[in-house]
Amino acid sequence: MPLTRSLSDATVVITGASSGIGAATAYALARRGADVVLAARTESALGRVAAFCRELGGRALVVPTDVTDPEAVERLAGQAVAEFGRIDAWINNAAVGTVGLFDEIPVSEFRRVVDVNLLGAVYGTRAALPWLGAAGGGVLVNNASVLAEVAMPYQSAYNATKHAIRGLADTVRQELRVTGRGNISICTVLPATIDTPFFRHAANHSGRELTPPPPVYPPEMVAETIVKLLRRPRREAYAGGAARLIGLQWRLAPALAERVLGWYTARTQFGPGVRADSTGAVFTPDSAAERTDGWSGRRGQVLRLTAAVGLAAGTAVGTVAAISRRSRGGRP
Repeated sequence: MPLTRSLSDATVVITGASSGIGAATAYALARRGADVVLAARTESALGRVAAFCRELGGRALVVPTDVTDPEAVERLAGQAVAEFGRIDAWINNAAVGTVGLFDEIPVSEFRRVVDVNLLGAVYGTRAALPWLGAAGGGVLVNNASVLAEVAMPYQSAYNATKHAIRGLADTVRQELRVTGRGNISICTVLPATIDTPFFRHAANHSGRELTPPPPVYPPEMVAETIVKLLRRPRREAYAGGAARLIGLQWRLAPALAERVLGWYTARTQFGPGVRADSTGAVFTPDSAAERTDGWSGRRGQVLRLTAAVGLAAGTAVGTVAAISRRSRGGRP
């Protein structure tokens, strides 16, 4: 069920709103006149996002929030209702990452990624549901990733949390339906690689500089996908053609797609530079984080995008060949 009122009259809570997809979504909603409630750890960065939202025509409330604290998330919901009277939509977007081999990532960082990405979505969903119901219905969007459906090496903690978020959304959606609360929609968005500060903020234990595996899409594309979900909810929506293609390949020939995607991302998510171990912004936020974009290494983008397209086409051919062999009783 879509929002019970137009976006220009809606109140939307966004976690992880200080940069990247969260900030881009806040701007997209503000342009449509929505009231946005901005949550993240850094008040100064949120203030800058809020100021621009107001310039765009929306009203904005800043609520510094650590999504790993369930009481803080409940206060976020309460402050949104106190300021604007209701909550029509809630976007669980906060996320952090740690990059490295599974057995070399510190346990404390792995736990923190779970706390922010998964439990943050859990606490947000629990806080949102009563208020969405009180508003007569609404929409909750979990920003997962195509990594909720597929996987890539060196991202074990992030992969695990995104798979879990997808399962959480499916279960909550079922429960709402069977308990007669179908006026609340639960949606999951699965973006491809997005040009945000994520790779700059991630903890890094690879010994190499991090770069986004191409093709890389702008955060505004995900923001527009989220806006479409608020207007016309669906269970899941891809953001970026590569996400849709990779997901299709993974479903049709999972063993082959796993090998190819593992080979490809292991070679494209690292640049030529050497980097010392870093905890990034996993525990400590970036006070200057309001940028929506984040990738400064654009010099080789065209060549890398070309390689990505070639790889996608080759994988698609390989998928068809694998299915054909299976149909003839051959080995994949």
